[in-house]
Amino acid sequence: MPDVMSSSRLIGVGVGPGDPELVTVKGVNALRAADVVVVPVMDTGEKGRAEATVLHYVPQERIVRVVFALNERSDHARREAAWDAAGEGVAELLAAHACVAFATIGDPNVYSTFTYLAQTIGELVPDAVVETVPGITAMQDLAARSGAVLTEGTEPLTLVPVTAGSAVLKDALNGPGTVVAYKFGRLAGEVAEALRETGRIEDAVWGSALGMEAESIRPAGELDGAPLPYLSTLIAPARRDGTRGGKL
Repeated sequence: MPDVMSSSRLIGVGVGPGDPELVTVKGVNALRAADVVVVPVMDTGEKGRAEATVLHYVPQERIVRVVFALNERSDHARREAAWDAAGEGVAELLAAHACVAFATIGDPNVYSTFTYLAQTIGELVPDAVVETVPGITAMQDLAARSGAVLTEGTEPLTLVPVTAGSAVLKDALNGPGTVVAYKFGRLAGEVAEALRETGRIEDAVWGSALGMEAESIRPAGELDGAPLPYLSTLIAPARRDGTRGGKL
């Protein structure tokens, strides 16, 4: 591997859930200032949501696709090999460029592929500076688009990836405060059942493809068990009595 430039930087930039207008000014500046912008793609190589967003601010010739096994859940060795190869590819880019940005949907520190890439780069290129620029999350966007209030007063907020199992979601729903569920598309039926069993379905809302042409935002009560897009988001607001400031 070529020697990495001194002071080479890798910046994870959160580009939001899909609406290009939700990329922060700092995020746009970081993308435009980078020598190249890396976007993650699945092994099928199609344009992903991050790339579609970045193209609003950076020309195609400065974008580099790097394959991650984003949809691989059963073959751990294959997934690790893909991530190692992706890390080596980014390390080579850092050897040729002073600043490489990595665009990730949502926020780079919330269930992001960037976390694993940063760990790999830390091992392969220990002298590289790794930074992140925060991004708008899907739960924030869904709350804004649906009118759901995420938290009031002293209410806690629990974020659950349903890939951890519906039992984890049910435990959260039985607790206090608002519950947000990510990555539940394939388990939509189990999510609907958990909401009904815990009495939380009436005020809950789900959304997918937020800020995009295929956007869908609907009451969770309309969930019929059919699979939804993988990147679906659900908000089950805390139980509230309607009293203003009642939980301060």
